Amino acid sequence: MIVCKTAQEIEKMREAGRIVGLTLRLMATLVEPGIKTETLDKEAEKLIRKHKAIPTFKGYGGFPASICVSVNEEVVHGIPGNRRLKEGDIVSIDCGATLNGYIGDAAVTLAVGRVDPELVTLMDTTRAGLEAGIEKARIGNRLGDVSAAVEARANERRLGVVRDYCGHGVGTELHEAPQVPNYGTLNTGPQILKGWTIAIEPMFNLGTARVRVLNDGWTVITQDGRPSAHFEHSVAVTEKGPVILTLP
Repeated sequence: MIVCKTAQEIEKMREAGRIVGLTLRLMATLVEPGIKTETLDKEAEKLIRKHKAIPTFKGYGGFPASICVSVNEEVVHGIPGNRRLKEGDIVSIDCGATLNGYIGDAAVTLAVGRVDPELVTLMDTTRAGLEAGIEKARIGNRLGDVSAAVEARANERRLGVVRDYCGHGVGTELHEAPQVPNYGTLNTGPQILKGWTIAIEPMFNLGTARVRVLNDGWTVITQDGRPSAHFEHSVAVTEKGPVILTLP
């Protein structure tokens, strides 16, 4: 069942989302050649807890860290550790924060120093896919309109659209109904209603759309080893249109 949130609940989600936005903004200032991914995790957790929130991901299904840090061919769910970022990498950081029982969830892909132009295009296109999906998250549209808008941006650049993982409803749980695929057909799926709160999160690959999970049971990588980008916002559907809940 898709839970429609009240204005008061959406405001609580915005408060949690603001902490996520602040955390991702901090990550953008810290990402540079030589930094360890575990350092990013420690700084993210410190900021989340400073704002009296809880890192949503830590312990979720057994996940060991506060943020997911996925480098280059890693699509999602990368575990922070001793790895040092290097010039030319791209790194996707996914963050969740729970405040007063409500959750914010967002992700961003960042360049580490100077990166190849094709990686800039990959990141820009994935971000554009997110923006296109958000624009369609309006009362009276259908869920397929959101998914189709995301996919269209990838198709323009012939990028692989990850199908094994997708966006989702979000609220008092990290993953609520509905699932929000990054591919779809216009005028299909449930009609979008006032009060929906969904996390839209395109994952586009430079090569194949196919992915696999590493032996750690978490890290998802592209099957061909080519880079992937990931952008995400939690969004509320209101009478005034879509409202992004995970801005700083």
